[in-house]
Amino acid sequence: MLIDARNSALLVVDVQGRLVPAISGWQNLLDQVVWLIRVARRLEIPVLACEQYPKGLGPTHPAVAAELPAGCIAGKLHFSAVAGACHGFDQAGGPAQVVVCGMETHVCVMQTVIELLDSGRQVFVVDEAVGSRRDTDKALALARMRDEGASIVSREMVAFEWLRKADSDVFREVSKNFLR
Repeated sequence: MLIDARNSALLVVDVQGRLVPAISGWQNLLDQVVWLIRVARRLEIPVLACEQYPKGLGPTHPAVAAELPAGCIAGKLHFSAVAGACHGFDQAGGPAQVVVCGMETHVCVMQTVIELLDSGRQVFVVDEAVGSRRDTDKALALARMRDEGASIVSREMVAFEWLRKADSDVFREVSKNFLR
């Protein structure tokens, strides 16, 4: 299945300031998450975010928070955003497809993805926009999520599937500003 802009949302999982420096390749992760948020917002895709125990791990990293729509961050104590009842993911309804980025891949991202799949949603995990402290944990989590039914995708796959065609002003703008 392709990602459908009319039926999807972008979920940013736990990109929090105190944890970011511990993540392998953290600067690239931040750049990829910001890129995805900017593309989603330009294409009017809903952007949602969550924070794991913000009292301990701090708020969303400022580079990411600056790009998020007002009021889109939900706090949670469960590792999974679904179990944490963030954005109504624990209930029926909402987006049929969820594009996921964030950290840590093998903890909060993976548990969220598996529970999103269990709720009947189609889930797309953006490889270069998820991270863990150890690369082996990220690789194992990506394999497990794929085995559970998630699609592992690149950021450009997401953008081009949201766009679907090249004969529009929106495509030309996104191509010029994001795809070069």
